Amino acid sequence: MEPQRTAPPPSRSGGNYNTIRAAIMAVVMIVFTGYIFLWVMLPTNPYRLKWQPKLRTQTASTYFGTTHGATYLVFTFPVLLIAVLGCVYVHLGKKSSDNHTAGKNGNNNNQRLAIWKRPMIIKGLGIVSRIEIAFFIMFIALLIWSFSIYLRNSFATITPKSAAKKGEQVWEVKLDSASHRLAFIGNIAFAFLFFPVTRGSSVLPLFGLTSEGSVKYHIWLGHIVMTLFTAHSFGYIIYWASVHELSEMLDWPKTGISNLAGELSLVAGLILWATTFPRIRRKMFEVFFYTHHMYIPFVVFFIFHVGINYTSMMLPGFFLFVIDRYLRFLQSRSNVRLLSARVLPSQVVELNFSKTKGLSYTPTSTIFLNIPSISKMQWHPFTISSSSNLESDNLSVIIKGEGKWSNKLHQLLSSPSIDRLDVSIEGPYGPTSTDFLRHELLVMVSGGSGVTPFISIIRELIHMTENLKCKTLKIILISSFKNSNDSTMLDLILPLCGAPPEFPNLDLKIEAYITREKGVPHEEQENTKTRTVWFKPNPSDAPISPILGQNNYLWLGAIISSSFIIYLIFIGILTRYYIFPIDRNTNKKYSSTSRALLHMLFLCIGVFIAATSAFLMNKSKNAKEKNIQIQNMEGPTPQASPNSSFYNANRELESLPRQSISQSVNLHYGERPDLKRFLFERKESSVGVLVCGPKKMRHEVANICSSGLAGNLHFESISFSW
Repeated sequence: MEPQRTAPPPSRSGGNYNTIRAAIMAVVMIVFTGYIFLWVMLPTNPYRLKWQPKLRTQTASTYFGTTHGATYLVFTFPVLLIAVLGCVYVHLGKKSSDNHTAGKNGNNNNQRLAIWKRPMIIKGLGIVSRIEIAFFIMFIALLIWSFSIYLRNSFATITPKSAAKKGEQVWEVKLDSASHRLAFIGNIAFAFLFFPVTRGSSVLPLFGLTSEGSVKYHIWLGHIVMTLFTAHSFGYIIYWASVHELSEMLDWPKTGISNLAGELSLVAGLILWATTFPRIRRKMFEVFFYTHHMYIPFVVFFIFHVGINYTSMMLPGFFLFVIDRYLRFLQSRSNVRLLSARVLPSQVVELNFSKTKGLSYTPTSTIFLNIPSISKMQWHPFTISSSSNLESDNLSVIIKGEGKWSNKLHQLLSSPSIDRLDVSIEGPYGPTSTDFLRHELLVMVSGGSGVTPFISIIRELIHMTENLKCKTLKIILISSFKNSNDSTMLDLILPLCGAPPEFPNLDLKIEAYITREKGVPHEEQENTKTRTVWFKPNPSDAPISPILGQNNYLWLGAIISSSFIIYLIFIGILTRYYIFPIDRNTNKKYSSTSRALLHMLFLCIGVFIAATSAFLMNKSKNAKEKNIQIQNMEGPTPQASPNSSFYNANRELESLPRQSISQSVNLHYGERPDLKRFLFERKESSVGVLVCGPKKMRHEVANICSSGLAGNLHFESISFSW
């Protein structure tokens, strides 16, 4: 029996990196605490009557005006500083040590946090951890606190006498004040709205989050924002109707608040919001996808409504989102090199792409695919099934035909005449590290196509077992399928290329449940075979290369800082030499709408200059590696000759240890897995539990792990659903 292998001790350089990271995290927490403290104090009299006037006096200048400098200093700069420090923090984390050999170092912390990471099922929120619930409650408390302080301070000045001076009743004045303050509360949630959907952000991994796992926070915040903004708007409509001033709805003054712009923003937001509810999103994804682009007029008219100075309080989240969105746009402009596809009889396909060796990603990462021949506009997320360590030149995704888009893809690949498919990609996105080795046993529960992320984990563990001195991890994969054809997805556990010549030394046990069949179906074997399609890529197609951010955070930090500096320079020059003379030397006031337009323009120009420059510099660095890889893949001819890589890969496919995989599979017909028995019978001291599948299955596993009846079960809060 082979002795158990252990991870090597961390290097001295790794310890130095960890020290620097600890210092960075300390600075980040101080800045973040101060930033939150400002939001807490914002509605109070000490801030409004003492701190803010003093700060504005000290920061007033002819370059940023009398109020803009203060807003930049206390609300914009701290968040961008956190983002830049986060880039350095995550970069050092990748260099400090191998992500998979850090299990024992963080084990004590994991044990302390285990009780806080236990899942809970909250109606309306889904599966959440105690940590998430705690932060959610604190955020709601911040909103309630702010609203109550705003109302207390404003209602204290409203009396029958003061209302009579305006020719209004007390309740009308209070409605006016309350509606106004509802917008202030909505702005707090709006300030955080775009952080969770900034896929290549450094802020999310800084706090241990992933883009796919944070989508739910965006959903929560979106509902809060639209609820408060809608209440704010209808409150004013009722107020204007009661005082016979409905004409105010069409007011768009040269300076100050524009009511009409606010209403246009609300209309765009309501159209967007109406399609985000689960039933509509799932049944009419295309409607949801296209209407979600209404966020652009929603934000633009919001800025026109409140003015650029007040918007700067919410600027950081949107600014980081614009940078990320533009970098994704640059990455998606070229077609990637699609090598092959495996077509399964169960409406499942596996697409295999070429990638540069410099592109690394972790298991459970996702990419977004666009296939123009199906839809030029739609981008769909899929979990990567490959391992960047086991398959250094390839990246693969598995797609189950469950909608119009995926069914059309399966039809295309089933055609005998297809030999080329144009594909564009955004990503990959995923956790900066994974640490499965901290557990003695890994139990993965899947339903249908939910097995896909677990294939990437198994492939990564194959690499670790075969090539690294790591302990051998026990793995149990419990998969449920409707029929035998669906279970052929298990044939994709081993990659098309890059698998070890012999079955790896992996303690893998697969329990496969075929729920709608009573026994082995009597069908022709020909109908259950997997077909491999080899493509003839265009010479202009390039291997998937790293996007700035996920694979180069230092460049992302440079883009964030330089683009904001460029924006400040342009705005400073504009204000000092154009806007300031108009405001001070003439009887005219410069238009708030024009000012907002110029700010948005220069913000985009700053992002364009910084991001494009960095992207082109990195593109030239990757060009040599891409060219070498393309030449190696093409071989002497583009055809599948005996000397070409396609032919050799096909021969390799025939020699893969498929029989060993089938020996690890226990098939169960006409029943569902008894998950309670499976999990409660485990006696290992630490059992990691992952689940991906239907909502009912996810909730069942979460309930088992949170019951407290088995302290060794550790539910991994990794989200695989967008």
